[in-house]
Amino acid sequence: MVKAYVLIVTNPGSTRTVLDHLRGIPNVQSVHEVMGPYDIVVELVTDTLTDIPPILSDRIRTVDGIQSTTSLVAFPNE
Repeated sequence: MVKAYVLIVTNPGSTRTVLDHLRGIPNVQSVHEVMGPYDIVVELVTDTLTDIPPILSDRIRTVDGIQSTTSLVAFPNE
């Protein structure tokens, strides 16, 4: 199992709509609206590291209202 955290900046006024859309994406474990330089934090859970890039490029970064993303892949807990 691989976890990744995606930090998202949204267009002003789009945060709620983006949140709702992100919750419906497969492999999205949780979605949180946050305060600070980012508007949303998404937790992804996948079987392999190679599963993450297509989710980011095809499912998350294409959502209307997203300005930018920063991805953080967590080291596995062993």
